[in-house]
This record gives sequence, structure tokens and C-alpha cells, in this order.
Amino acid sequence: MSQPSYALLPGAAGSPVILHVPHSARTIPADVRAGIVLDDDGLERELDHITDAHTAELAQAAAALAGATPWRFVNRLSRLVVDPERFPDEREEMLAVGMGAVYTRTTHRGVLRDESSDHGPLVERYFRPYARAMTEAVAGRLAATGRAVVIDVHSYPSRALPYELHGAGPRPPVCLGTDAFHTPAGLTEAARKAFAGCGETGLDSPFGGTYVPLEFYGTDARVAALMVEIRRDLYMTEPGGPAGPGADRLAAALAALVDAAGG
Repeated sequence: MSQPSYALLPGAAGSPVILHVPHSARTIPADVRAGIVLDDDGLERELDHITDAHTAELAQAAAALAGATPWRFVNRLSRLVVDPERFPDEREEMLAVGMGAVYTRTTHRGVLRDESSDHGPLVERYFRPYARAMTEAVAGRLAATGRAVVIDVHSYPSRALPYELHGAGPRPPVCLGTDAFHTPAGLTEAARKAFAGCGETGLDSPFGGTYVPLEFYGTDARVAALMVEIRRDLYMTEPGGPAGPGADRLAAALAALVDAAGG
């Protein structure tokens, strides 16, 4: 690869906060595209549904508004290449619908890739370097500030898609994904307060959990984490359409969360 599939965008030296944006891109390298069975129109429709559109721009705007600029770790490639937030083994519950680290099924449970093909090269080329770099980014914040706060920036559709394992639950304007070990109550409360002007916030429905690099997961309480899932009708035309005026309010809310988490 001529450049890494991710970008670490530096923030303030004293900021412990990393805004992690894993699902905002639509880029698929040509050799990876060759292993996807959808035609071009079908792939564009799938990207419309699966991409967390405009979340990189939301994170960028929030970083500019925050009192102390957070660090940003942004995936440059589509999650259809690899999904860096999945477990790369049988621990991943999304394997049940063909959406482990390397997806074999679409959002509508159609065929995306041949399930019998060897996905190991994609994991080695894209997944593991991404995981190592994110681990190093968190370690850098720990070394510099004594703690790290990973805020995952996601979005989700207003109506459940067939692939969702927990799609029958509430779909609030802002869903906060938490972890019993890595999400302190104060961080959750700060998020509720920050997003109060954007509508109701809910916990862990329709998506739950957080992203913490495995080196720290469940063992290092200095690493705090929260997932922010924004319902797409708040800020864009679904699916895959342009951002709307709601994006500015959400960026300001995310900046407020960054300030609270970094203080």
C-alpha cells in the first residue's frame, strides 16, 4: 500500500481524547473490489446503507470547536474491506449474519463475497495494522496524559436493516454504547448532557458496546470508552444522501462531550 488505510490526526498534547471514526469511508481498493460479487450499482447501494456517512466530517468539525483539540483516528477505507471493530475470530457475534471482520453478506443478507474464499490476507493486510496503530494511539495518550478516552463516532439508519441482530429495540436519536468495565458513569452522563439538545439519548440499543484495543480491553481502567451512534435522519438524507443542517448542532454537541471527557 502506498499509504496506510487509516490516519491518526494529532490533537492537543494534553488531550486524552481520541475520536475514532471507523465506518465513514466508501473507498475500496481495486484488488479488494474484485472479490466482491455485487455489480457496480449494487455495490453503490450497499455502500449507501452500510457507510456511516459524514461522520468523519462531524468529528473534524467537533475537533475544531473543542476547547482542547482531540486526536482523531480515521479509517480511510470502507468497512467492506475489513471492519476494524469486529473481533477477528469466533468471539464476534456478527459472524451469525456474515459480518465478522471480513463481511460475506450484505445489509440485506445477500451475498457480498464467496464465503469459501480465504479472508486471511485481508485480515493481515488491513485489520491487524489498523489494530496495532490504534493500540499505539491509545498508548500514546496514556503516556502523555495518564489516561485515554476513546469516543467512537458512528451513525445508524432510522429504520432497522435486515442484518441487525438487535433491530427490534428502541432507536433513539442518539444511542450511547457502553462497556461495564471501560465506560464510567460520569462519561455516560456527560454524553447525555452534551446531546440533550439533539433529542432523546438511549443506552445500547440498537447497538451496544464500545471499541477498546484488545491490549487494554478488560484490564486497563485508565482507558475509558464510549460509542456515540447518531440516527441518520438527524443530519442527512437516507440512505447515502447529503448532510443537512442538523450536522452543525451534532458537531457542537460532540465538541461539548470532548471538552467534558478531556477535562
